[in-house]
Amino acid sequence: MRLRLLLLPMLLACLPTTGRAQGPAASDSAAARELVVVLHGMGRTARSMRPVELALREAGFDVLNIGYSSYCCSIPELGATIRQEIEAKRLPTHTRIHFVGHSLGNIIARWVIAQEDAPPGVGRLVMLAPPNQGAMMANRFAPIAGWLLEPIDELRNDSTATVRQIPTPPGVEIGVIAGRDDSTVRLEETHVAGETAHIVVKGNHTFIMREPEVHRLTVEFLRSGRFTPAAAAAAR
Repeated sequence: MRLRLLLLPMLLACLPTTGRAQGPAASDSAAARELVVVLHGMGRTARSMRPVELALREAGFDVLNIGYSSYCCSIPELGATIRQEIEAKRLPTHTRIHFVGHSLGNIIARWVIAQEDAPPGVGRLVMLAPPNQGAMMANRFAPIAGWLLEPIDELRNDSTATVRQIPTPPGVEIGVIAGRDDSTVRLEETHVAGETAHIVVKGNHTFIMREPEVHRLTVEFLRSGRFTPAAAAAAR
C-alpha cells in the first residue's frame, strides 16, 4: 500500500498527453526583448506549463513553451533537440534568454546552458521542484519504469548519475522554488551549487506550476534576480 502511495505522484506526472512548442509572440513592452524558454517535467507536455506561460506573457515576456518526449531519449539527447528548437524559434530581437523548468525540465535546461554551444545571452533560470541532486524516488523507480522513461535512470541521487555531472555555468542566476508538500523530490535534493536564491512554497510536485504564488515568484526572479516571500510582498 505504501509503495502505491509513493508511486501515485510519479504516475500522475507521467500521464501521456499531447503538446507542441508554443512559439514566442511579440510584445511592445521592454521585456519583449527577453525570451523565456519553458520546459515541462517528465512524462508531461507543454500543456502542463500553460499556466506559467500565460503568467509570463501577461508580465510582458515572450515565451517559447517547448514540448518534448521523455519516453525515448536521454537528457543530452533531449537537450540537443531543445537547443535546436530554440535556434529555430528565437527572434533576432531576443537579446536575452531565460529558462523556467519543472522537474526534469530543469535538468534539461541546466544541460543546455552548460554546453559550449549554449544559446547566447542566457540570464536567469527559475527551477520549479528540481531534482538537482538527483532523487531518491528515481533510485526506487528506475528499475521499474526505466524501460518506459529513459531519463529516470539519469536522475538517481548517486554521484555517477547524469544529473550530478552537469556543471553550473558561471554568470547565470538561478532561483529554486521547492514545494513544501513535494513527496517526489525532497527539499535537500532541490538545491544546486551556485544557486542565487531558494524558497519553499505551498505546493506538491505534480501541480506546483499551477500555484499563483509560484507565478508571482517566477516573474519577480526573472525581473530582479531575487524572491520576496508572500508576506513581505504584500507589505510593500
